[in-house]
Formats: sequence, C-alpha cells, structure tokens
Amino acid sequence: MDEPGLLAPGLLAPGLLAIDQGTTSTRAILFDLQGRARATAQIELPQHYPRDGWVEHEPEDIWRHTLATVRDVLAQPSGVRAMAIGIANQRETVVVWERATGRAIHRAIVWQDRRTAPQCARLQAEGAEPLVQARTGLRLDPYFSATKLGWLLDHVDGARAAAEAGRLACGTIDSFLLWRLTGGAVHATDATNASRTMLFDIHRQAWDEELLHLFRIPVALLPEVRDNAGAFGTADAPGLEIQGLPITGMAGDQQAALIGQGCLAPGTAKATYGTGCFALGHTGAQAVPSSHRMLTTVASRLDGRVAYAVEGAIFVAGAAVKWLRDGLGVIAAAADTAALAAAVPDGHGVYMVPGFVGLGAPHWQPGARGLVCGLTLDSTPAHLARAALEAVAFQTLDLLDAMAADGAVVPATLRVDGGMVANDWLCQVLADVLDRPVERPDCAETTAWGAALLAGVGADVLPGLGAVPWVAGRRFVPGMDTAVRMGMLRGWRLAVRRALLGEG
Repeated sequence: MDEPGLLAPGLLAPGLLAIDQGTTSTRAILFDLQGRARATAQIELPQHYPRDGWVEHEPEDIWRHTLATVRDVLAQPSGVRAMAIGIANQRETVVVWERATGRAIHRAIVWQDRRTAPQCARLQAEGAEPLVQARTGLRLDPYFSATKLGWLLDHVDGARAAAEAGRLACGTIDSFLLWRLTGGAVHATDATNASRTMLFDIHRQAWDEELLHLFRIPVALLPEVRDNAGAFGTADAPGLEIQGLPITGMAGDQQAALIGQGCLAPGTAKATYGTGCFALGHTGAQAVPSSHRMLTTVASRLDGRVAYAVEGAIFVAGAAVKWLRDGLGVIAAAADTAALAAAVPDGHGVYMVPGFVGLGAPHWQPGARGLVCGLTLDSTPAHLARAALEAVAFQTLDLLDAMAADGAVVPATLRVDGGMVANDWLCQVLADVLDRPVERPDCAETTAWGAALLAGVGADVLPGLGAVPWVAGRRFVPGMDTAVRMGMLRGWRLAVRRALLGEG
C-alpha cells in the first residue's frame, strides 16, 4: 500500500515536492520523476483591496497556507517520497520583514497593485524609462517591484531608517518563503524573480546601483541572487514535516511554466492563463530588446549561463471571469462560460476590454479602465461570457504580433497552460483568433512541474531540464472563416482605442 510522502523511504519511489504560491491560491504538489502529479493540495488565498487600484496579500496567510498544503500533500498516499523542494511564485509581489523576527511590516503589495502609478508617471516625465528599459528590459510601470518597495519604506513608520540600518529584509514571495522555510538562515532569490524587480541589470546579472539610487532602495535590504537550480538551503524551521529536505529550485511562476512546458530552446513559446495571462517566447542567449512595448526578461540561469525571453503580460484574464461571477453575479461558476459562449454566434459584436487594473502589454496604460461596448437590447449574460473569453484570445494575439514585430521568432504552434485552458471552447477560440494551432499539455500542472524540474536538477535527481519529454494532451487547430475573424479583430481594436481614450 502507498505510504505518505516522507515515510518508509525504502518502500517509495523518489519524487519532487513543488510549492506553487500564486495570486489567488497556494498549492503543493508531489510529483514522481516522470512528471506525474501524485498528490495535490490547494488553499484559496484571500485578496485585500484597501482602496481603488490597491491589491494586497497577508504574508502570514501565505505562510500558513504553504505549511497546510505541504502537510496535506505529504499525508496523502502517493507512492513517492520527496527528495527536494522547488518553489514557483507570483512575481513582482513584494514583502518587507524584520530580520530579527521574520515578521512582515505590512501586507504584501501584489503585482496587480497600481498605487505607485503617479510615481511612475513622474519618473517617465523626467526621462528615466530609457535607463530602466536598457538595464532591466522592463517598462517603468507600477506592475514591477521597485516602486512598491519604495512605497513601503516611505509609508510604514520607521521603515526607511530600519532598512538603511540593515534591520529589514525584502523580497518577492520566493525570498519570503525561503527565509521562513530555512528559519531565517537564507536571504536569497533567483535570477528570474530578480529580473522582475526593476532593480536588476539582466545583462550584468547584478543589482544596479544607479537604479537603486533612482528608486531610493538600500542595497542592504535586498536578497542574494542565485541560479534557478542549486542548493538554496534546507527546510529547517521548527515543526516542518519537510524538515531536513533541501530546497534546490526556484523560479517566478511564468518562467517555471516556460520550463514545465518544455520551451527550452529559442523559437518556442507558451502562454499561461490564470488571473492574468503571460506569454513568453524563448530567445536563447540573446536578450532581444523591444521597440513594441514588450518586456525582455530572464528565462533561466543555470550554472551561471543566462537564457532570455521576450514577454507580454496581460493583467486580467481569468479575473474577468471572476468578475462576472462575483461582481455581476451573471454566472454561477467559471465553468459555465464555455456553454454560454458556445450559444453566441461568431461576430456577435459585443467586446470587453478588461482594463480593471489598467492595460499591460503592449499598451502599458495604468490609467485605462474596463470597457464593454456593442451592447444591444438582445445582449445577455452569454454575450458577456463570450466577450470575456474572446478578450483573452484577442490580447494574446496582440502580444504575439508585438513579439514578431520585435524580431523574436514566434512559433507556428503556441503551448498553453493554466486553469483557464481546461475550457475547450477557450482553447478553440485561441486557435481561431491566433490563426495557429494551440497545444494543451498532458500535464496540467506545468508551473509546479517547472519548479519541480529545477529542484530535480539542483538536487542531481534529474540530469537536465529536458530529461522528461513534454507531451501534448490535445491540439486545437484554427477553423474560423477568415472574413469573420478579420471583422472581429477590427471590432476589438476599436474597443481598445476607446478604452485607452477613456470613451464609453
């Protein structure tokens, strides 16, 4: 009979434990070495919205949920035992904590948060964006960590003085979890998460002194930057069921998904659909600069060798469906959208531009807001459901078009993952709108599997990231009439222009 994940090691096959700390949930998954999920646990993460455009998480919720999901997974019969831990995390979300106690000085400010938009606009007006883009590959936008971190130092009593005195530590969620798991012994991050802070020179692979000065961030606050696979530390915090287990892999969730999707060579690309959508195209050792408002980011760093990606970030994907359910009450469950959308014909004329927290790539307009247009007296909740799903496809096409315009090789087939792609209708409309095949993997847990792969390589359990072949679960091929598709795209582009101009 199968035993729980850490017991009776002689009877169990080796496995890898992944912690996937996302925007709306915390998950733990125990994989075998063939990439099969043998045990899974998940807890929804509460969201806090103190003001319009502000989004926060409680760090103690994240920590408690991490412990609870790990405990749950290891208690399940799985047939495997964990050999190492890999961490994937929501990127750009930032936490500041006391070195002496490990206690956060404020809630985490989430990647979606827009409170620092005025500061970013001021820095743009002062001409700072070319420096930021040249060093970091990013846009000067509140999406990234630097201005969030500065806000915490300026708005929490005594924080700036404590940071300058070396009494505080900061990091993205990977750093926070690593600190807690190691009992405060390790303050580190990985190159992919560092590349999302707006403080890290992705070419020199170092914190940038000029950017630290620009954003007024003391270097003593920051974690050490390491490769994605290697010895990060040991889970030594008291009371951990995983005590003594090495932590050997870390990556931001989108880079972890890129790895988990087998996109390991230039010209491969994936798109992940969760709260937002993130499309990454692998560009190899070349950091491709963007003149079409895309991002250049670190795809991975292994044995000191850096691989890069071009990325487009859509702030709202699944969050629009959540709004239909929780905000408007027009659907009872996210899964209802497939049947509703299928009941509405192509070219129905209703468009949703989901700029609830501004628009990301390729527009980068933090002040944009959501828009629904084309409504008639015949419009129904089904039209809204279809418009929300179609918006995901339209935005993905905008990203791929911008990648191609920048000179990045865009693959003939797009690999997709994330919770939304369980919806077959969405996958088909993606293929139709993109006018290229879409492949959904056999393993649905690609983000967690990417973290587990890194942990396996870092612990010498696996010989390399390509040791386990990527397997397609289903392939969707385009089938929409060309004239209908072009008409829909014209309507979408008009709707986006209206949203950017603030028109109804």
